Amino acid sequence: MKKLINDPNMVVKDMLEGITFAHPEYLRKLDNADVLVRKNAPVKNKVALVSGGGSGHEPAHGGYVGKGMLDAAIAGAVFTSPTPDQIYEAIKSVDGGAGVLLVIKNYTGDVMNFEMAKDMADMDGIKVESVIVNDDVAVENSTYTAGRRGIAGTIFIHKIAGAKAEQGATLKEVKATAEKVIANVRSMGMALTPCTVPAAGKPNFTLAEDEVEIGMGIHGEPGTHREKISTADEIATHLVNKILEDMPIDPGEEVAVMINGLAATPYMELYIINKKVNEILTEKGIKIHRTFVGEFMTSLEMAGCSVTILKLDEELKDLLDAPADTPALKVL
Repeated sequence: MKKLINDPNMVVKDMLEGITFAHPEYLRKLDNADVLVRKNAPVKNKVALVSGGGSGHEPAHGGYVGKGMLDAAIAGAVFTSPTPDQIYEAIKSVDGGAGVLLVIKNYTGDVMNFEMAKDMADMDGIKVESVIVNDDVAVENSTYTAGRRGIAGTIFIHKIAGAKAEQGATLKEVKATAEKVIANVRSMGMALTPCTVPAAGKPNFTLAEDEVEIGMGIHGEPGTHREKISTADEIATHLVNKILEDMPIDPGEEVAVMINGLAATPYMELYIINKKVNEILTEKGIKIHRTFVGEFMTSLEMAGCSVTILKLDEELKDLLDAPADTPALKVL
């Protein structure tokens, strides 16, 4: 194992200190938990957004703490859900009186621990609601989930619900907007290589030199199948077709597209994938409002990518285009 780390058991704490040193104008770390919060939190009378999960997916989730997106991000151990106590501390630290919305990716540990923390906060009189993101069309159940996994589409929920909260909307309104995004966003990914969890010291799965995993999860969970590597166009076509089978989009409708790298894929290759995605959607008469290409939710040093498509209406377009200022994204 070759990694730029010190102690495998200290990677999260070392990383969080590095993030706070790099971005003190945006965020700070809580003294009593592995939680990054917006520098000026709590923001009085604004609904606070809290998300998080296992570390190893950077810039998710700490990179999205700031104006127009998250108020707090909880960092669990690598690929491991944060504890209820961590989440509870995050909720308390950002509640400005208008309530807190928890954005939870659909992994069994995350759902259970976030809901336990919600119950703890409820007993303190803090208004807390939650939504569960399940945008992955690849598999219905997996190693970590009952139902579909939450993957890179989560970033669109952070952005759009965050913009709604920044406008002064109520907790009920912010939750409804988040649920609208969840209903209209789908993703699917693929892997060229595995990754290595620092504490394990070895890859979490194996692929032959000429193999790819189609539909794998961001923790290395099995996908739909393995196949011999093919062209970028063939892979992009498969991912997009699976998304459109699950969420039909009519000609003339508008979408946002995200081509997400898993950390070790060159931008050259991500743009090549995007070229084909654009061609497919354009041929079907689907209008692309905006395209985002980059690393938004990674998987340590895994090579591969995911494609996310978000169906838009006028409200979602306006909120997507609203300014956001966070360490990872100046404007999304």
